[in-house]
Amino acid sequence: MFLIATGIYLLLGALAGVLAGLLGVGGGLIIVPVLAWVFAHQGFNPDVIMHMAIATSLATIALTSLSSMRAHHKKDAVRWRVFAQLSPGIVLGALAGAAIAEQTPGRALAVFFGLFELGVAAQLIMDRRPAPGRRLAGRVAQFVAGIGIGLISAIVGIGGGTLTVPWLIWNRLTVQEAVATSSACGFPIALAGVSGFLLAGANTGIAYSSSYIYWPAFVVVSIASIMFAPLGASLAHRISGSKLKRGFALFLLIIGVLMLLRQP
Repeated sequence: MFLIATGIYLLLGALAGVLAGLLGVGGGLIIVPVLAWVFAHQGFNPDVIMHMAIATSLATIALTSLSSMRAHHKKDAVRWRVFAQLSPGIVLGALAGAAIAEQTPGRALAVFFGLFELGVAAQLIMDRRPAPGRRLAGRVAQFVAGIGIGLISAIVGIGGGTLTVPWLIWNRLTVQEAVATSSACGFPIALAGVSGFLLAGANTGIAYSSSYIYWPAFVVVSIASIMFAPLGASLAHRISGSKLKRGFALFLLIIGVLMLLRQP
């Protein structure tokens, strides 16, 4: 089963990397449910499967977001002042989110994740973007928004792009600037979330794991994701984005329903 699982991790990382480059959607939306499914088939303790899937997903995002951040910075698209205003709230929110997730039963996490997936799918199907605000939000508003983004992102194990990008567009950033700045925000979300799970100090009794992070999945998924992200970026210029979004939305709808139906 270990070799089969490794093959699935490779495919998962490749798919997550392509989707990140193609649609600008964080890989956590597919990494978490697939890891949960693989961990279940590997015979992991059902009580910690969702926790491990979320923590391991955040660990992969901490690494891959650095690559994305660097690429966007080279294009001078990251609004670092906005990033600096959001980051303190993001760190606090992500630490709190990890603490909440660690104390939440696995079944409840699966339900929350399923509902979140359905919400993202609906957003993609409607393809609605917020109207720009009249001016850039102040430091206090950015701090509060950062807390909310970090909190939810750490609970579901994502880089926060589905939350950060709409907020930044409302803050009058262009779509390109919003995506670029959101990619940078994925790093403090992931780093703080992973730190929160590690600080919990849980002993799952599962080999090759630290607290809730399963290192074999982290290594393989991260490497494959980094390798295939450029392919997604290249395909983005050749394939209809609207059709891809609808297809991905349907995929998320199916995953969301399966997560809601997941047995404890």
